[in-house]
Amino acid sequence: MYWLYLILAILSEVAGTTNMKLSQGFTKTLPSILIFVFYGISFTFLTLALKKIDVSIAYAIWSGLGTALIVMVGILFFKEPVTIIKLVSIGLIVVGVVGLHISGGVH
Repeated sequence: MYWLYLILAILSEVAGTTNMKLSQGFTKTLPSILIFVFYGISFTFLTLALKKIDVSIAYAIWSGLGTALIVMVGILFFKEPVTIIKLVSIGLIVVGVVGLHISGGVH
């Protein structure tokens, strides 16, 4: 159940960050409000996940996968450029997250 909380925290964080872009510097009302809504949800689920997952593992996975996902959102929805370095870097983040997951971190 705690890993589900972590996944929901990651997805909420990605939604919040996406709304940062959509808010156009807080000039669009709805996306501006949604930033805070999604980050609030994200921190709530992250806090619940931390009840059983070590903070070092949970935060690294939350931030790493969130970063990788937001890069994909940028590429797919905001037409950001795709480079080999960007793709390799995303791959390294994923490898790091998998390594942390394998290392344990649930108590």
